[in-house]
Amino acid sequence: MEEDIKNAIEIMKKGGVILYPTDTIWGIGCDATNEKAVNRIYEIKQRAENKAMLVLIDDINKIERYVEDVPDMAYSINELSEKPVTIIYEHAKFLAKNLLGDDDSVGIRVSRDEFSKKLCAKFGRPIVSTSANISGAPSAPAFKDIADDIKNAVDYIVKYRQDDNTEHTASSIIKLSKGNVIKIIRN
Repeated sequence: MEEDIKNAIEIMKKGGVILYPTDTIWGIGCDATNEKAVNRIYEIKQRAENKAMLVLIDDINKIERYVEDVPDMAYSINELSEKPVTIIYEHAKFLAKNLLGDDDSVGIRVSRDEFSKKLCAKFGRPIVSTSANISGAPSAPAFKDIADDIKNAVDYIVKYRQDDNTEHTASSIIKLSKGNVIKIIRN
């Protein structure tokens, strides 16, 4: 695991794109502050650039670095949620602009997975996490299900958990606005 983390960080620092296991499904990732790297992910996924992508961080206290005003409810939701939850926040900051929603919102998930949590912590910046599939195609529930087109397009593929055939699912997604207004996007 440590060797994979070291290699993935080295690639991302150079603006590269990785394929890696997360606390949900396998993801395509890069430095969430690097617009060129984010653009490469849009190209790999053949995804419209107006569709925002989420980011992973390792610690709930880091949300404030990337969101202007974090509603109090965010801390409770992250703490009490039994499954991975991505929260969409208004007014993102210090992230690649092409990563954000039309309203400058960003989806952030605090990873609970040992690998992706360590990767985020050691990288020191948020990491893009979008499903490892071509836009519109079904998500790959395990590494073995990821299309070769995706594998061939990234700069580094993490070896850790490639043989894990446990089927994982995507996170819940909610939008959290001022006044702790919650809108469920995906349950």
